[in-house]
Amino acid sequence: MLIIGLTGGIAMGKSTAARFYRAAHLPVFDADAVVHKLQRPGGAAIPALKAMFPAAFGQDRLDRGALRSLVLADPGKLTQLEAIMHPLVRMAQQSFLAHARRARAKVCVLDIPLLFETGADRSVDLIVAVSAPASVQIERMRELRKLPDHDIKAILARQVSDHFRTSRADVVVQTGLSRYHAWKTLNRHLIQIQERSPHALHSIRHRNHRAQPNYR
Repeated sequence: MLIIGLTGGIAMGKSTAARFYRAAHLPVFDADAVVHKLQRPGGAAIPALKAMFPAAFGQDRLDRGALRSLVLADPGKLTQLEAIMHPLVRMAQQSFLAHARRARAKVCVLDIPLLFETGADRSVDLIVAVSAPASVQIERMRELRKLPDHDIKAILARQVSDHFRTSRADVVVQTGLSRYHAWKTLNRHLIQIQERSPHALHSIRHRNHRAQPNYR
């Protein structure tokens, strides 16, 4: 089974690429959706989060905005949050892959925003990175995510740079032009994958080995 790692910075248009893969009937693991599930009332992460970040809870519900403010203000708290969330997300990812293999899927997609930051890039065969001009990204963060400028600056500082992602990706999808342009790139790439022999697919990872990064 060929595993595609889909990644991109916040508001770069990754959801557009994920929708394409779903429309093509490929199994897609959505790391963000898993995080939301883990953090909703009754979610598996709630007990540990409540013990570690009591100030982020109100009326027994996690206030994700409050949690974001806490971790953006203190790198140590971000490390604590990652120690809670990352193992749970990895467990969900492993379950997804096991299910995809049982279903005999030939190709599946791991939609992981922090693909490089978490080291998940080492477990995929191909990397697809979505990209857009910085001005487009920031405007999307302001208009669609309703984030203030100080949060935008802090979030971008914590993620690897767009150049880092695109320089290490096998396919770069520009989402700042139009959805049609992005889907055309993805469609061309998917056709190329489907036309390759099983041996060629298996050898991709070895052909394009990626060293541990200096993120910035």
